[in-house]
Amino acid sequence: MALGPRLDLRQSQSLVMTPQLQQAIKLLALSNLEIEAFVAGELEKNPLLDSGGEEFAPQADGIDRVEERPTLAAETGSSDDLIAQGLGAADSPLDVDHGADIFIDDGPADRMTGAGGSGMDMLGSAGGYAEDAPDFDSFAAPDISLHEHLMDQARAALSGMDLLIATQLIGQIDEAGYLEANLLQTAHALGVPLFDVERVLGVIHGFDPTGVGARSLSECLALQAKEADRYDPCMARLLANLDLLAKGALPQLRRICGVDEEDMADMIAELRGYDPKPGLKFASDRAAPVTPDLFVRRTREGWAIEINSATLPRVLINRSYYVELSSGPQDRSARAWLADCLASANWLVKALDQRQKTIIKVASEILKQQEGFFRDGVAHLKPLTLKAVADAIGMHESTVSRVTSNKYLSCPRGLYELKYFFTSGVAAADGDGAVSAEAVKSHIKALIASEDPQAILSDDTLVDLLRAKGMDIARRTVAKYREAMGIGSSVQRRRQKALKGKAA
Repeated sequence: MALGPRLDLRQSQSLVMTPQLQQAIKLLALSNLEIEAFVAGELEKNPLLDSGGEEFAPQADGIDRVEERPTLAAETGSSDDLIAQGLGAADSPLDVDHGADIFIDDGPADRMTGAGGSGMDMLGSAGGYAEDAPDFDSFAAPDISLHEHLMDQARAALSGMDLLIATQLIGQIDEAGYLEANLLQTAHALGVPLFDVERVLGVIHGFDPTGVGARSLSECLALQAKEADRYDPCMARLLANLDLLAKGALPQLRRICGVDEEDMADMIAELRGYDPKPGLKFASDRAAPVTPDLFVRRTREGWAIEINSATLPRVLINRSYYVELSSGPQDRSARAWLADCLASANWLVKALDQRQKTIIKVASEILKQQEGFFRDGVAHLKPLTLKAVADAIGMHESTVSRVTSNKYLSCPRGLYELKYFFTSGVAAADGDGAVSAEAVKSHIKALIASEDPQAILSDDTLVDLLRAKGMDIARRTVAKYREAMGIGSSVQRRRQKALKGKAA
């Protein structure tokens, strides 16, 4: 075989992911609010894109209805089809049909108003009020952090070196209100006697909220007991033995504290009224509300699924502006730029349209598979996998995974992530089918909630009760599910209910 450079001609097949196809796949995994931010960026970059105004509002009730039992109406096309057909470079115009089933009113609240206007017309795309309506969030007082609150009190009570020491100590207080600093190291770092640091810490202990600056739970509760004038020798001994209280060793605690059952019950009730984490009152992190991407409700015809259009931007191609630009004098680079803008706008509208159809298609199949949950509750949730849904609707499993990521569904039973409906299964006791793990957890939680305080259910007893309900489950699985729900063992629950009974 000769060694040397040469030219060869070969034929091969490969799947090339164009930027447009990559964008379409990316859009599937985004929530409605993320789509809104993405589209806002595209509107700034592309002059041919236009957001739909009032004149583009849908004229029909575009609700995808699912009959009670019959098969669901499948939407045509999917992202997999787009990739397979190689439509990434297509630039044929496709304005979105706002009368189609996937474009509906802004939500169920719209149908609760009269003819004078939609119930969500006053809401903006992000869920806030429109410019002409009051924004109640603006009336809220600005958040103040725990450190700012403590420093305001320190400046009013201290000065000079004491204020410097207080600033150093306050900076090392965590969000729960506990001091994480070593006083001796702080004294060495500032070059002051340890006594001065301890004296300033005593001043901080008098700041609001009561219990801030404590170095342990017992010290935090002791500060609150002193504030309530309940810190006597018996309470001090109780706070020094909180580990015994956690174990429920009440007889031993009564001997240590030298009190009877009634006094012990009063002391425990007093402790329950204290705040073990006083600093969290000033936590600035607000829980962000989850906005549903889909609404599911029951109608006379069956189940109705609708996209939450209140958070979904409407995008159109401004063809009159395109005609105006293309009719003017242009050089080669201008014509190429305008063609790219038109192709990008066409593809974005197609991708958004396809995304909504795919979401409706996947959600319809989930509704069909989990109809028992929507009808009767979590106890009737069935085991379901991404592959089962993908096979049923003719899509790839990865596409279903992207569609169900970061998407939330609102139904009469509450707000659920689409991933919630995909659960593993537990074999049925009679060998016929399987039961969802979430349904098993629901049964375990209900059994424990209704147990008699005098007859706490052990894990073995729970296994027997679940098998009587048709769920073949091992004891270690019951323990795993119980711990995942934050429920203690039978011994821990017995102690907790005994303490609760004493404090009642």
